[in-house]
Amino acid sequence: MKAGLERASAPEPARMEIAPMTLADIGTVMEIERASFSTTWPADAFYNELHTNKLAYYFVGRVAGRIVAYGGIWVIFEDSHVTTIAVDPVYRGRKLGEAMLLHLLDRAIEGGAAWMTLEVRESNVAAQQLYRKYGFTTVTTRKGYYSDNNENALVMWAGNLKGAFFRSRLRALRSRFEQR
Repeated sequence: MKAGLERASAPEPARMEIAPMTLADIGTVMEIERASFSTTWPADAFYNELHTNKLAYYFVGRVAGRIVAYGGIWVIFEDSHVTTIAVDPVYRGRKLGEAMLLHLLDRAIEGGAAWMTLEVRESNVAAQQLYRKYGFTTVTTRKGYYSDNNENALVMWAGNLKGAFFRSRLRALRSRFEQR
């Protein structure tokens, strides 16, 4: 690497604190959005989700007061849909995406959801592995879903969130996650 272009490594975070996203958070969220995705949501999409969509729940994760992750879901009766999850590239590999997914699952269950869906790029194997760990299975493929390169999206689904089996699995995974 050329001098001055090295990326500073973030310190190992302790725990990430997750709180509802506010309008004041959108600037930092957009920085992470641009660093994470080749096609990004515009800032006004986040504004609309926070300000007008009564079915939307968005959260930010902070380490030492700094926003390093965000995620969002819609909860519509028994259906929930992950709209987005992203972690600042400097903080990836530290289980922060998993912490956000756990939080979104909790919020969906609290909201009465019986299942959860999401789309993920075919090439995003790390995310797919995380989702499978939490009981998601691929139910279909959306051909050419991503407009930047026509990459396919896998539609993944986790069902029976209210059931004893899923809740037992979630408790066990959370326990292992918290012991790390």
